[in-house]
Amino acid sequence: MDLGLKDRVYVVTGATRGLGNAVARELVADGAKVVVTGRDEERAAGAAKALGPDAVGVAVDNADPEAPARLIAAARNAFGRFDGVLVSVGGPPPGFAADITDEQWRTSFESVFLGAVRLARAAAAELEAGGVIGFVLSGSVHEPIPGLTVSNGLRPGLAGFAKSLSDELGPRGIRVVGVLPARIDTDRVRELDGLSADPEATRAAHESRIPLRRYGAPEEFGRVAAFLLSPAASYLTGIMVPVDGGMRHGF
Repeated sequence: MDLGLKDRVYVVTGATRGLGNAVARELVADGAKVVVTGRDEERAAGAAKALGPDAVGVAVDNADPEAPARLIAAARNAFGRFDGVLVSVGGPPPGFAADITDEQWRTSFESVFLGAVRLARAAAAELEAGGVIGFVLSGSVHEPIPGLTVSNGLRPGLAGFAKSLSDELGPRGIRVVGVLPARIDTDRVRELDGLSADPEATRAAHESRIPLRRYGAPEEFGRVAAFLLSPAASYLTGIMVPVDGGMRHGF
C-alpha cells in the first residue's frame, strides 16, 4: 500500500529515542523527510544522521515558546515545505498525588501540555489543506495509570484540545489525530518497570493483562502513527487511536 508519504515533510518532536524516533524511522522508510528534535544538540544531530539524508536534527525544548517557529522554519529551509507535525515529548515524572510538587506540575504542564498547544497552534497557521497535526498521548487518556498521576492529569486534557482543534481545522482540510501507546518496549517503559522491586515480575504482570500477552515493539507503534500522518488516512480526524495490544478495556 502506498501511503503517499514520498517527499512530504514532517516535524517530529522528542524523536531522538523512543516513540518519536520510531515514528520518524517509519516516515523516512516510506519516503518522507523529517525534522527530528530533542533537547540535546548532539543527540538530535545523531538521530538525524542515523536516519540519513532525509532528516535534519534541531535541538529544542518543547516548552520553549520560540520552538514552533524555529521548527517550521527548519522544515522549510531544509526541505522546502511543511506538511505536518507529530508532537511527542518525554513522559512526565512518575509518582502519586502526594508525591508531586508544584514545580513538577508546572514544568510538566509547560512541556507536555502548553508546549504541545503552541506547536499545534503554530502548525495550524502554516498548514494548507492536506496537512496534519498529530499527538503522541497515552492510554491514560481513557484509563488512569496507577503511579503516573501527572500523565493522568495532563494527557486527557490534551486529547480534549486535539478534538476541539480537529473541529476547528476540519473545514480547512487539516486533520488532527492522537495516538495512544500503552506498554511499548521503550527506554521509558523499561525505566518505569525498573522502579519496582522486581522489574521482571512487573513486566510479566503487565503482559498478563494484555490480550496479546506481550509489550509492543516501537516499530509497531511507529507504523500506526506514520499511517495516521499520511495521505492514506485522509478521512481520519478527531480520533484517538490506541496502540496497546488490546489493553484498553472499553471499545
